Amino acid sequence: MPNGIAKQNLPTKICPACERQFAWRKKWAKDWDNVVYCSDACRRKR
Repeated sequence: MPNGIAKQNLPTKICPACERQFAWRKKWAKDWDNVVYCSDACRRKR
């Protein structure tokens, strides 16, 4: 992700555990394609 993108324009996904929408984060930059859950709690709940 290049710098300078407005927050409302970031890519989003739907969490299969809680069914909420979550947005791209810088810590997920390298593996955004592999991110499935919005949090560790949702990953444990699956």
